[in-house]
Amino acid sequence: MAAASDDGPLGASSDTTSDSSSDISGIALDLRAPPWAAALPDIEPVCRRAVAAARKAAAVPAGEISLVLADDAFIRVLNRDHRGKDRATDVLSFPLIEDGAPDPETPVLLGDVVVAYETAARDAETAGVRLADHLAHLIIHGVLHLAGHDHVDNAEAEAMEGLERAALATLGIADPYSVIAPAAE
Repeated sequence: MAAASDDGPLGASSDTTSDSSSDISGIALDLRAPPWAAALPDIEPVCRRAVAAARKAAAVPAGEISLVLADDAFIRVLNRDHRGKDRATDVLSFPLIEDGAPDPETPVLLGDVVVAYETAARDAETAGVRLADHLAHLIIHGVLHLAGHDHVDNAEAEAMEGLERAALATLGIADPYSVIAPAAE
């Protein structure tokens, strides 16, 4: 799982949805890879619940999040162009605010979270977890990056993993770090 700190590489997405049952200002969902919808017909509520759980667990500021469900080819280009790593990865985040603290009076786009289907599906199968649960974990991870959390050193990683566990628990999803999982960047 990786974060990129450049300005967002993606324009505003279509298909904006909002979660009327939470404090979510908005999620712009861009379904760029058809296998996501085929594998998870209920993908939109999975995404909204994951964002809401991350916001609640980590006090993520109000603002819109662009969530792009893509494929490995798409995310590989982003990873190469923004991080210098010419390979696919599971999730990339592109925060558009500094230090996770926008002006509370101004609606903002917090940033982009991009998730790659093939890598996420392969990692879920390897870990023996449902794809919907793994997608929720990756979205939570990405949203936490948008809020300024990171895992560069052990202390940061432990704090971020604790927030991920708390958010996932609210969704009834088991601790992903209690089992051996594929290595994250």
